[in-house]
Amino acid sequence: MSTTGLLETIIRHVCTCVDDLGLDAETEAALTMPMRELHVSIPVRMDTGKIRVFEGFRVQFNDARGPTKGGIRFHPDESLESIRGLAAIMTWKCALLGLPLGGAKGGVVCNPKALSEAELERLSRAYIRAVSRFIGPDEDIPAPDVYTNARVMAWMMDEYSRIAGKNAFGAITGKPLAVWGSEGRVDATARGGWYVVEEAAKDAGIDLARATVAVQGFGNVGSHAARLASVLTGAKVVAVSDSQGGVMNRDGLDINRLAEHKHATGGVAGFPGGREVSGRDLLAFDVDLLIPAALENAITEENAGKVRAGIVAEFANGPVAEGAESALEEHGVLLLPDILCNGGGVVVSYFEMVQNATLDHWDEAEVDRRLRRQMKDAYHAVHEKALITGTSLRRAAYAIAVSNTLEAMQTRGWV
Repeated sequence: MSTTGLLETIIRHVCTCVDDLGLDAETEAALTMPMRELHVSIPVRMDTGKIRVFEGFRVQFNDARGPTKGGIRFHPDESLESIRGLAAIMTWKCALLGLPLGGAKGGVVCNPKALSEAELERLSRAYIRAVSRFIGPDEDIPAPDVYTNARVMAWMMDEYSRIAGKNAFGAITGKPLAVWGSEGRVDATARGGWYVVEEAAKDAGIDLARATVAVQGFGNVGSHAARLASVLTGAKVVAVSDSQGGVMNRDGLDINRLAEHKHATGGVAGFPGGREVSGRDLLAFDVDLLIPAALENAITEENAGKVRAGIVAEFANGPVAEGAESALEEHGVLLLPDILCNGGGVVVSYFEMVQNATLDHWDEAEVDRRLRRQMKDAYHAVHEKALITGTSLRRAAYAIAVSNTLEAMQTRGWV
């Protein structure tokens, strides 16, 4: 997982805000250091009967605005360094979106594709046992992330409930509807991103109904982003890639058929409805909108100059490396930052927490109405801040997020 320097990049964004606000070094340290880090060993009995010990992490970055919130990743290249950076992103994302939450992130070093379903369940439950004293509805609420899903969240919620001695549905979000998950959670990150893109396209004078789109990454977020393109805006997806390869069709890809192909073969490569391309080449296609929806640092200083899209929308966390951002700006590319663009997932996770706490259930239309309003309001606040200050959308987004968090810390007497 390419995450080198992610936390350092975020810290530089925050420190820029610290300089703008004229804060002292002690306050800067309070804003940039993780509040708590857990590094745990997770013994799991495999199907062979042998015990295998996995490495796991949970970082709670800042809880000044409320209990921390963040996903759990299962990935073979996961590291504590990457989890720190992602927990920091969650902190600023929640603050920007006005949620009463702080930021956290968790992970386990494993290859879930190499585990049986029974082994995956035992690992999921064992992770919760390892961190159970540090999470809960009022402390830290995990959610799905890379290579985890609603089924994994159900196991984790059930394990936490066993430890707590009661049903604790609100301890985990991203759950199936049968155990009080929220309507609209499955595609919330992609849907929220499209609501931001809609507003940004209006300001940029781009007609999305006539736009072409390339999607880098065809996992949970990327596949929904591709599917929702035509559903929400009429835009045409002409290229898609994943870790195995890519496919393009200038007349537009049939996303439903492409999803079926990936389910059957494990990747988008070889899809008969288009010609094969590399994921590297996809980033350089002449399209109106490029959506990086995979892992970190997809666009680097080396390839940023080849990007020809009018808008790059960060549906993933940290897909544009710090050095690449200035190169994109020099080429007139409008960059929609991750802490704004991919916040739909945590917004609907928050909605799930509210529904669990009040023993309520909102229909999909209600969830969508609230999500649309929250994402568009956040975009307009960032856009207005950028215009007033003459800065990028990312710098404006961080300025709002840091100010909101700092206000909570000052009010509580922390700084």
